[in-house]
Amino acid sequence: MRWPWRRWCLWTGLSVLAVIAIVCVVYGIWASTFDMEAVKEMPQRSTVYDMDGKVYSRLQGENRIVVPVAQVSRNFINALLAREDSRFYWHKGIDPIGITRAVVRNVFKGATAQGASTLTQQLARNSFPERVGQHKSLHRKLLEAFLSIRIEQRYKKEEILEHYVNRIYFGAGVYGIEAASLMYFNHHAAELTQGEAAMIAGIIRSPNRFSPFTNPKGARRERDTVLDRLVKAEKLMQAEADDLKKEPLIVAKKRLLTAQENYAMDAVRRELDLLLSDDQRDDGGLKVYTTLDPGLQSAAEKAIDFQLRKVEARPGYHHPKKADFSKEAKEEELQTPYLQGAVVVIDNRTGGIRALVGGRDFSESKYNRAILPQAARQVGSTFKPFVYATAFSRGMLPGASISDGPLERGEIEGAAGWTPENSDGTYKGSMRAEEGLIQSRNTMSVRIGDRAGLEPVSKFAESVGIQHLPRQPAEYLGAFESTVADVTAAYTVFPNNGVRRQSFLIERIDDASGEIIYRSAHISAPVLDPGVSYLINNVLGKVMERGTGATVKTMGFNKPSAGKTGTTNDFHDAWFVGYTTSLTCGVWVGLDRPQTIISKGYGAAVALPIWADVMNSAMPQRYPAAAFKPPSPLQRTQVCSISNETATGACERAGTAYSIELPASVVPHDSCHVHRGGGNSNDSRNDSNGDTSRRPVNEGILRSFRRFFGGK
Repeated sequence: MRWPWRRWCLWTGLSVLAVIAIVCVVYGIWASTFDMEAVKEMPQRSTVYDMDGKVYSRLQGENRIVVPVAQVSRNFINALLAREDSRFYWHKGIDPIGITRAVVRNVFKGATAQGASTLTQQLARNSFPERVGQHKSLHRKLLEAFLSIRIEQRYKKEEILEHYVNRIYFGAGVYGIEAASLMYFNHHAAELTQGEAAMIAGIIRSPNRFSPFTNPKGARRERDTVLDRLVKAEKLMQAEADDLKKEPLIVAKKRLLTAQENYAMDAVRRELDLLLSDDQRDDGGLKVYTTLDPGLQSAAEKAIDFQLRKVEARPGYHHPKKADFSKEAKEEELQTPYLQGAVVVIDNRTGGIRALVGGRDFSESKYNRAILPQAARQVGSTFKPFVYATAFSRGMLPGASISDGPLERGEIEGAAGWTPENSDGTYKGSMRAEEGLIQSRNTMSVRIGDRAGLEPVSKFAESVGIQHLPRQPAEYLGAFESTVADVTAAYTVFPNNGVRRQSFLIERIDDASGEIIYRSAHISAPVLDPGVSYLINNVLGKVMERGTGATVKTMGFNKPSAGKTGTTNDFHDAWFVGYTTSLTCGVWVGLDRPQTIISKGYGAAVALPIWADVMNSAMPQRYPAAAFKPPSPLQRTQVCSISNETATGACERAGTAYSIELPASVVPHDSCHVHRGGGNSNDSRNDSNGDTSRRPVNEGILRSFRRFFGGK
């Protein structure tokens, strides 16, 4: 009778062993399919830095900052082990003693009052949440156990600790001890005190339930529990624990560690989409070093809204106002019915974009009017400096005599019946060429463009980054569209002595391991004779002194500067682009659906005040505004206002000679061909209307026209 019982026990034992063996084989093989490299690969937010290397924002993703375990306070490590896994350094992934202890306690409690997961098991679960699962089950525990053994075989104990403290969730949307320490106590994990460390370790099991922000009593109770465990683990004296329990729980004011949402960050994200692969962006942990100046960025954001509210308050303004706008049902690229604006500020010395604002309120409209191609608007008179620069490059000088009279049909080559008028409806007769730019005279600008030639004007504009030109005479008056970013960047060629520096927003990108994966090339190339740049600076400086930009003085801006207003037909667009030796700032104002902004809504009245506010905020120590210097010593010479050549005695007798100081590269070398024979002024005027009026005087200057990438 005893033999069958022994046989049953034997077979039962063998069956149990067989089941255990099968479980070990199945789960061992299953665990072997997991990539152990994934344990240390943690998505984290990419950090965006400003021009000074200070944190400016963080990009979307898990709010985690990965740090080496050496940069985590030992107070926290001790508290963590006392709370979660006191035998961490003695087990190999699973802790039989801990399991036995938990089982016994749970039996006496009549429920699962205590778990038995080691830190390594928790790390396994958090490293492979989709494959392991989060619901409690025997299957999950078995898979965790075998994964833990593999993790222990693959990583050292300190490495496991490092991966654990960086991976786990600490509540309020943050992952990892560094982000948690910054959020709860506003300092780094390396600086955690014993009491702070005990509190954070105490809330690990239920961070939302015991959050010190919403449940300070619960958080304090968990802290005290951890302090008691530290005493039991002989990491803390009882008297020290008692003193720490008496301390109040002081946490930082709750703050949202979300990505800063504004138009500059929108531009950064768009740049990253072009520069990085999908995997590089998704993995996160990038350090993105930008050229942004937070002070200028903030000033530009405030200036747009402040000044446009003033425009909305003017008598005769009939459009919806921003204050009345309903924030319902916003879309990603939503345009608004109220008045908008855009600002771009570029450092002339580097090409770095210091501020970029694409609208009045990013939360109401993501439509980035500063950079989006579909946001391009007619540039109007802001294009005129490029027309004059081309003409000066081809031999014309600021003192050349140009008619401001009405344009005759057929007078302008290729214009057919196009005869534009001056914006004020008046005509002033013949004037110095520079007055056409200072006073923004349309008829003079068209005549000067015609002398320079449509193709040379277009090529020069393209060489400074202005694209999609119509190749029609209306181009001389800016009758085409461009973005604020492109126009502003184009203007930097003037303060840079004819050198075009490619504008850029991202200086460098480092990956999570610290390797540089992108660095700005800092591309630059000469596109304009330095002497011509000086002439343009001089003329545009007069715009600020007595021309269309002179009202800037009443706005508190008195630094050496140069710039140009721009206003399109029916006052649909108002522009001002101006610069100092350090900064170039472009401003556009208009409605998303082109309409008249307001009667007499010139660039000087609508856009210039924004420019003044932004430029007044630029720190003089960082952005000095010095006088524009010539590229070489100036030479005083006598020039004929008709031929733009060295004046002769006949020129003086004809009354066309004038004295001017010029850089050496633009000083005419030939004597006046118009008055060489001593002809009278009437003959001179007739000659000046012939083909000779368009012939290049200084052919060498033409060589300064070149494209960035192998152009002619």
